[in-house]
Amino acid sequence: MSPNPISSAIVVVLAGLGALAIAFPHSVVSTLALAGLVVPEMLPGPLLIGLAVIVVVALKMANQWERAVVLRAGKFRSVKGPGLFWIVPILDSITAVIDTRLRTTQFIAEQTLTKDTVPVDVDAIIFWMVTDVKRAALEVASYGEAIAWAAQTSLREMIGAADLAVLLSNRKAADEELRSTIYAKTADWGISVKSVEIRDVKIPVALQNAMSRQAQAERERQARVILGAAEAEIAHSFARGGTKLRRQPRRPAPARHEHAV
Repeated sequence: MSPNPISSAIVVVLAGLGALAIAFPHSVVSTLALAGLVVPEMLPGPLLIGLAVIVVVALKMANQWERAVVLRAGKFRSVKGPGLFWIVPILDSITAVIDTRLRTTQFIAEQTLTKDTVPVDVDAIIFWMVTDVKRAALEVASYGEAIAWAAQTSLREMIGAADLAVLLSNRKAADEELRSTIYAKTADWGISVKSVEIRDVKIPVALQNAMSRQAQAERERQARVILGAAEAEIAHSFARGGTKLRRQPRRPAPARHEHAV
């Protein structure tokens, strides 16, 4: 838990007053008497120091994003925070301080076979947060490590059930499927999975070269198809033009007049 400056300030003031009361008891007793408080001469110093000790062990503070899980005699008592709160010394203990902010975890699946037996390396990242502090503290020993292992296992399962083309072409569907699978495993721990993003899918170099050659061959085939279609259209246009010319009637040639001399 983060340091508590308020408790520290109170402890410094009480300890200082206690030390002054022990060093100058008559002055402190006289001051308290003027304020209307009647106390034994030797009581103020030890009392103030005792209060300072109680403040140190009993007054705690949690930040806005923190929740403290308090156990009393080993049993769950309550979830405290944010802000200042008191615990009972000796009986109460803070067993965990949970961060409720959105967190990220990167996980990787290396050399995992897809459904069509292609080994791939997949790099992904998960966005998650603790929504149930009690369950996150009591149901799992280390929820950070648990969600990382659950995410990696789910990623391997998803890769094994999908074809390579699906992983490469339909990332959003794969992300949503992976998020649902991980959330089903972590819901009992009080953890909510907000989103999962597959950052990169690496395939073997030989397969990359083969896919590149296949793509190049497909582009060349499409180019030849387009060129052939254009040539056929041009030939068809010439044929239509020749047919029209043949169907037109011939005009008689102009008569030639010979003049006799």
